[in-house]
Parts: sequence; C-alpha cells; structure tokens
Amino acid sequence: MTTDASKPGAAPRHTMMQRIRNSDVWWSFTNSKSAMVAAAIFAVLVAAAVFAPLVAPQNPYDAAQLDMWKAELPPVWQEGGEWPYLIGTDTQGRDMLSAILYGTRISIVIGLASVALSLLIGMTAGLVAGFFGGFVDNILMRIGDITLSIPTILIAILVSTVVRQLLPADLREIGASAVLVLAISLSSWVQYARTVRAQTIVERNKEYVQAARLLKVPSRRILALHILPNTLTPVLVAATLNFGMAILTEATLSFLGIGMPPGQPSLGTLIRVGNQFLFSGSWWIVLFPVIQLCLLVVVVNVLGDWLRDVLNPKLR
Repeated sequence: MTTDASKPGAAPRHTMMQRIRNSDVWWSFTNSKSAMVAAAIFAVLVAAAVFAPLVAPQNPYDAAQLDMWKAELPPVWQEGGEWPYLIGTDTQGRDMLSAILYGTRISIVIGLASVALSLLIGMTAGLVAGFFGGFVDNILMRIGDITLSIPTILIAILVSTVVRQLLPADLREIGASAVLVLAISLSSWVQYARTVRAQTIVERNKEYVQAARLLKVPSRRILALHILPNTLTPVLVAATLNFGMAILTEATLSFLGIGMPPGQPSLGTLIRVGNQFLFSGSWWIVLFPVIQLCLLVVVVNVLGDWLRDVLNPKLR
C-alpha cells in the first residue's frame, strides 16, 4: 500500500510544528537571545498572573483574608518580616506578592482588551476610508486628526471621567475595567486606521480586487477576504508595541485615581497607594509593583521590536 507522500509529485506532509520550525520567524527567534529571554520572562509573568489563585499566598480581593495586625510588614529578609509574606504587606495587611500577581492579571487583561478594541475600531475605519475614499475618507481621517491633536492620556482621562459620571454610582466600581478599556481604545485607534487605510489604497487598485469587482463580489467580502489579510502584518506589529503602551496608560490612569479601584488593584493602583508611604519607611509597597510594571512593559517592547524587524523586509 502506498501513501500519498510516496506518490510521484505528492508534497510531503508536515505537521504544524514542523512548519513553524522551518519558518523564517522561528529561525529569527531562536537566533535572537534578547527575544528568547524576553519571551521566557513574559511567559513566566503571564503564567504567574493566570494561575495567581494557585500561586498567591492569599486572595487580596477577599477582605476576610486580610489581617490589619499584619499591616506594613517588611520583606522576610528584613527584621520584622514574617512568612509567608515574602515581599511584605501593605497598609491593609494585604500580601504584596499576592496583590502584584492579581494586579498583573488585571493589567494584562485590560491591555489585551483595549488593543483588541482599538484594532477593531481602527481596522474598520481604515478599510472603509481606504476602499471607498471621497467624503467617507475625509470624515474618518479628520476625526483621526482631531484625536491625534489631543494627547492620548488627556483623551483617556476625558472618556473615563465622562463615562464614569454617566454610570450609576453602584456600577462605577464594577464597570471600572470596561471603562478603562473604552478610554484607552478611543485614544489609540488612529494609528491602526492610518496604517490599514494606506495599505487598502494600494491593494484596491490591484488586479485581483478589480477582478472581484467585475464579478460583482460584495464590497464587504472583498474587504474581509481579499484586502484585510494583506494589511495584517504592519497592524500586528503595531498592536504588539501598543500593548505595552496600553498597560502603561492603564497604570497612569489608575495612578491618577480614575482607573481601577483600591478593592480591585491593578499595578497602577498599587503604585498609587504605595507612593503615599514611600517616605515613611515602607518602601516595598511601591518598589515591587514598579519593578513588575517596568519588567512587563520592557519585555513586551523587546518582543515588539523583534517582531517588527522580522516582518519588515526593509529592516532585515
């Protein structure tokens, strides 16, 4: 019995893993020490955040587990430190390691959600503007110009403040994460829109798009199946780089007091609370969340820079 692979002219079958290992992206990754180290650190941070309920000594969101008698304990290597509070406790008796792990999870989820929503808004606007042009293009791009003329953090603050005031008082804390995602997304969609618009203008004049139009293929089908796939490479690179910026924006808003509430602390909230006790001797309350935030953003940016270099032939 002969298999398909043994027939003359038949292409050998490769598993998905083999294809990945034979790709240029994998070769570049395995030959970039910085990318491998960043990916390993990022994987550890994400795994620790995802499995925080299993790793963390306590649930910082559960008030029943907090002990005010254990407030402001220093790290275990200092005098007065106690196990299992490895890096100390905050002013509420909350284990700092647990708070950081849970806060990292919130920051990552908000960052991913805001980037996804920004992509959806920006790619839709860019495809429509680039494909149809004319009045629609002018309107969408002028809205983008107005958005770019205002600093990103000010747009996020404005959106967050307005939406919070529109929500009922009992929903403001529950919907804090959704408000942050909306605020960050509405301040960062323009970059994706401009990138996709430029690619769409190039692609819409090519023969395969003209042929699809002659065959009366619906515009939405042309956009979704023909033009969109050819715009994904630069957009995905931008999304990777903006993921780190989204985490920083969330931390900034939370630090200013219009982000996540103290009962559901993100890294920015932990830094805001710890900053009040920086000069009182409880340095660990602010230092370790800052280190975690910096480490998370740095490894994401390193991976984004590597991905940009790999997917952009001009940079090779």
